[in-house]
Amino acid sequence: MGVIKKIEERKIIKAWKGELPVESLYTAGIAGERFFRAIKEKGVFLATRCPECDFVFLPPKIYCEFCFATLEEWLEIPNRGSLESYTILSVGPDGKRLSKPTIVGMINMEGTDTVFIHLLGEMEWDEIEIGMTLEAVFKPREEREGNILDILYFRPQEII
Repeated sequence: MGVIKKIEERKIIKAWKGELPVESLYTAGIAGERFFRAIKEKGVFLATRCPECDFVFLPPKIYCEFCFATLEEWLEIPNRGSLESYTILSVGPDGKRLSKPTIVGMINMEGTDTVFIHLLGEMEWDEIEIGMTLEAVFKPREEREGNILDILYFRPQEII
Protein backbone atom coordinates (compact mmCIF):
# COMPACT_ATOMS: atom_id res chain seq x y z
CA MET A 1 0.00 0.00 0.00
CA GLY A 2 1.31 3.43 -0.91
CA VAL A 3 1.81 6.40 1.36
CA ILE A 4 -1.39 8.31 2.13
CA LYS A 5 -0.87 12.04 1.87
CA LYS A 6 -2.89 14.60 3.78
CA ILE A 7 -5.13 16.62 1.46
CA GLU A 8 -4.83 20.31 2.30
CA GLU A 9 -7.67 21.49 0.09
CA ARG A 10 -10.85 19.43 -0.11
CA LYS A 11 -11.86 20.90 -3.46
CA ILE A 12 -9.00 19.10 -5.22
CA ILE A 13 -10.39 15.64 -4.33
CA LYS A 14 -12.23 14.31 -7.38
CA ALA A 15 -12.11 10.53 -6.93
CA TRP A 16 -10.35 7.86 -4.93
CA LYS A 17 -8.98 5.06 -7.06
CA GLY A 18 -8.64 1.68 -5.44
CA GLU A 19 -9.96 0.39 -2.14
CA LEU A 20 -10.53 2.55 0.92
CA PRO A 21 -8.55 1.27 3.92
CA VAL A 22 -11.61 1.28 6.22
CA GLU A 23 -13.17 -1.51 8.21
CA SER A 24 -16.38 -1.32 10.18
CA LEU A 25 -18.81 -3.52 12.04
CA TYR A 26 -22.45 -2.46 12.17
CA THR A 27 -24.39 -3.22 15.33
CA ALA A 28 -28.08 -2.49 15.69
CA GLY A 29 -27.65 -1.11 19.21
CA ILE A 30 -30.16 -1.27 22.06
CA ALA A 31 -33.06 0.36 20.18
CA GLY A 32 -32.34 -1.51 16.95
CA GLU A 33 -32.22 -4.86 18.70
CA ARG A 34 -35.63 -4.29 20.30
CA PHE A 35 -37.03 -3.02 16.96
CA PHE A 36 -35.84 -6.09 15.04
CA ARG A 37 -36.97 -8.48 17.78
CA ALA A 38 -40.52 -7.03 17.55
CA ILE A 39 -40.51 -7.53 13.79
CA LYS A 40 -39.19 -11.08 14.11
CA GLU A 41 -41.46 -12.23 16.92
CA LYS A 42 -44.67 -10.26 16.31
CA GLY A 43 -44.46 -8.67 12.87
CA VAL A 44 -44.94 -5.17 14.31
CA PHE A 45 -43.09 -1.86 14.21
CA LEU A 46 -41.86 -0.18 17.39
CA ALA A 47 -41.03 3.51 17.62
CA THR A 48 -39.88 5.77 20.46
CA ARG A 49 -41.34 9.13 21.53
CA CYS A 50 -39.40 12.05 22.98
CA PRO A 51 -40.97 13.32 26.23
CA GLU A 52 -39.61 16.82 25.59
CA CYS A 53 -40.12 17.34 21.82
CA ASP A 54 -43.04 14.90 21.35
CA PHE A 55 -41.17 13.64 18.25
CA VAL A 56 -41.74 9.98 17.31
CA PHE A 57 -38.74 8.12 15.86
CA LEU A 58 -38.91 5.14 13.52
CA PRO A 59 -36.57 3.33 13.52
CA PRO A 60 -36.46 3.93 17.26
CA LYS A 61 -33.63 5.69 19.06
CA ILE A 62 -32.65 5.78 22.72
CA TYR A 63 -31.79 9.51 22.73
CA CYS A 64 -33.55 12.40 20.99
CA GLU A 65 -31.33 13.84 18.28
CA PHE A 66 -32.84 17.30 18.85
CA CYS A 67 -32.82 17.79 22.64
CA PHE A 68 -30.80 14.74 23.77
CA ALA A 69 -33.56 13.52 26.11
CA THR A 70 -33.55 9.83 26.99
CA LEU A 71 -36.29 8.01 25.07
CA GLU A 72 -38.05 5.45 27.22
CA GLU A 73 -41.58 5.49 25.77
CA TRP A 74 -41.99 2.70 23.22
CA LEU A 75 -44.96 2.70 20.85
CA GLU A 76 -46.32 -0.05 18.66
CA ILE A 77 -47.33 1.78 15.51
CA PRO A 78 -49.76 0.77 12.75
CA ASN A 79 -48.38 -1.24 9.84
CA ARG A 80 -49.14 1.47 7.30
CA GLY A 81 -47.80 4.73 6.06
CA SER A 82 -47.91 7.34 3.34
CA LEU A 83 -45.47 7.33 0.42
CA GLU A 84 -43.45 10.56 0.53
CA SER A 85 -41.02 9.89 -2.32
CA TYR A 86 -39.50 7.04 -4.33
CA THR A 87 -36.77 6.17 -6.78
CA ILE A 88 -36.34 3.44 -9.36
CA LEU A 89 -32.97 1.67 -9.31
CA SER A 90 -31.65 0.11 -12.52
CA VAL A 91 -28.15 -0.59 -11.22
CA GLY A 92 -27.32 -2.69 -8.15
CA PRO A 93 -24.78 -1.91 -5.41
CA ASP A 94 -22.21 -3.95 -7.35
CA GLY A 95 -22.51 -1.57 -10.32
CA LYS A 96 -24.19 -4.16 -12.54
CA ARG A 97 -27.46 -3.53 -14.37
CA LEU A 98 -30.40 -5.20 -12.63
CA SER A 99 -32.49 -7.65 -14.66
CA LYS A 100 -35.61 -5.92 -13.28
CA PRO A 101 -35.59 -2.38 -11.83
CA THR A 102 -36.08 -2.11 -8.06
CA ILE A 103 -38.33 0.54 -6.52
CA VAL A 104 -37.32 2.07 -3.17
CA GLY A 105 -39.69 4.34 -1.27
CA MET A 106 -39.62 6.81 1.62
CA ILE A 107 -42.63 5.99 3.78
CA ASN A 108 -43.94 8.17 6.59
CA MET A 109 -45.34 5.48 8.88
CA GLU A 110 -48.57 6.47 10.60
CA GLY A 111 -47.96 7.94 14.05
CA THR A 112 -44.30 8.84 13.40
CA ASP A 113 -42.39 11.98 12.46
CA THR A 114 -39.71 10.30 10.35
CA VAL A 115 -39.56 8.41 7.08
CA PHE A 116 -38.74 4.74 6.69
CA ILE A 117 -36.85 3.73 3.55
CA HIS A 118 -37.53 0.31 2.07
CA LEU A 119 -38.41 -1.63 -1.07
CA LEU A 120 -41.80 -1.30 -2.76
CA GLY A 121 -43.53 -4.32 -4.28
CA GLU A 122 -46.72 -5.64 -5.84
CA MET A 123 -46.94 -2.57 -8.11
CA GLU A 124 -45.42 -1.23 -11.28
CA TRP A 125 -43.68 2.13 -11.39
CA ASP A 126 -46.57 3.73 -13.32
CA GLU A 127 -49.02 2.75 -10.53
CA ILE A 128 -47.12 4.65 -7.84
CA GLU A 129 -48.60 7.86 -6.47
CA ILE A 130 -47.07 10.14 -3.87
CA GLY A 131 -49.34 10.06 -0.83
CA MET A 132 -50.64 6.53 -1.45
CA THR A 133 -51.08 4.38 1.65
CA LEU A 134 -48.71 1.42 1.88
CA GLU A 135 -48.41 -1.53 4.23
CA ALA A 136 -45.44 -3.72 5.07
CA VAL A 137 -45.27 -7.32 3.90
CA PHE A 138 -43.27 -9.51 6.28
CA LYS A 139 -41.62 -12.86 5.71
CA PRO A 140 -43.53 -15.77 7.24
CA ARG A 141 -42.81 -15.82 11.00
CA GLU A 142 -40.79 -19.05 10.86
CA GLU A 143 -38.45 -17.52 8.25
CA ARG A 144 -37.72 -14.24 10.07
CA GLU A 145 -34.17 -13.72 11.34
CA GLY A 146 -34.43 -10.40 13.20
CA ASN A 147 -33.12 -8.01 10.54
CA ILE A 148 -34.39 -5.47 8.00
CA LEU A 149 -34.87 -8.19 5.38
CA ASP A 150 -37.69 -9.64 7.50
CA ILE A 151 -39.69 -6.86 5.82
CA LEU A 152 -39.97 -8.08 2.23
CA TYR A 153 -41.39 -4.81 0.87
CA PHE A 154 -44.25 -2.31 1.16
CA ARG A 155 -47.32 -2.66 -1.07
CA PRO A 156 -50.51 -0.67 -1.59
CA GLN A 157 -52.67 -1.16 1.50
CA GLU A 158 -55.37 -3.75 1.12
CA ILE A 159 -58.82 -2.34 1.81
CA ILE A 160 -60.65 -4.57 4.26
